[in-house]
Amino acid sequence: MRKKVLIDCDVGVDDALALILAFHSPELEVKAVTGVNGNVPLGQVFENIQGVLSLIKPPHPPSIAKGADRPLTGNPVNASSVHGDGGLGGAKIEKRRGENWWELYPGRADKLITQFARRYPGELTLIALGPLTNLALALRRDPQGMKLLRQVVIMGGAVRTKGNITPYAEFNIFVDPWAAQMVFRSGLPILLVPLDVTHQVRLTPEIIAQRVSPMQSSFARFVIEATRYDFTTRQFGRRFKVFYLHDPLAVGAVVNSGLVNRERLSLLVETREGERYGQTAENLKGKDHGGPIAYEQKIEVGWGVRGEKFLKLFLSRLEG
Repeated sequence: MRKKVLIDCDVGVDDALALILAFHSPELEVKAVTGVNGNVPLGQVFENIQGVLSLIKPPHPPSIAKGADRPLTGNPVNASSVHGDGGLGGAKIEKRRGENWWELYPGRADKLITQFARRYPGELTLIALGPLTNLALALRRDPQGMKLLRQVVIMGGAVRTKGNITPYAEFNIFVDPWAAQMVFRSGLPILLVPLDVTHQVRLTPEIIAQRVSPMQSSFARFVIEATRYDFTTRQFGRRFKVFYLHDPLAVGAVVNSGLVNRERLSLLVETREGERYGQTAENLKGKDHGGPIAYEQKIEVGWGVRGEKFLKLFLSRLEG
């Protein structure tokens, strides 16, 4: 049976690649896509969702909904310096007037999430590729309904490795650590896909030249344009030698559950202001981190990945 999924995202470049992978995977049935502030502001996120769906042209248009435009507390944080002002790097998507490859949901994302969880009890997997604000709001709205989710797969956190927004914090958790706290404590069946494992899957100049460029498909061209790969300098975005496939790996872990090795851990999220704000760390017995809130619930955390097998999956789905 195809797995029913709902994807909550803050569409930047790797979110877009994750959506392509999800919609091109016959193992999945994408029922809805919701947007949250993160890589770019919410309005741009929602425009990017529609743009990527216009590129994919799914035969069964998903429902789409706008979610939170700011974290539970504090001001919005974005990553336009990484993903470009428009969020899709250097890619431009032409949307034809009159063509809608989605169904616009009349309510907010948190309402859609809880409604779909109840519509498909025990069947729906929620894949969270951005900050967890929409999930936290859905838990506030209908905690019992959220318990009907089959699984929640989260791309986020840096547990035993350095962060990518501060030395300690990964971007998605840093943007709204209070939301992460609520989700991690919810009792939902969670698989966390942190930087520890996503840094093991990446595009390189060799992969672009030997495996992506020869495809000549619209999706392969989108990868090259969105990642701003320069064939002359052999760099991504003029300064990176590799491009990490963070969000696609979270989708890949749903497509094939055997791709990622897991370990059950109790985690800490730092919600106090300071240099460790937004940190995700192990709650080691007897260790005092000076104030982070400890969660007794253990969640699955991805550590290792069958990297070449995942790359073969991802690249094969670029052909449509």
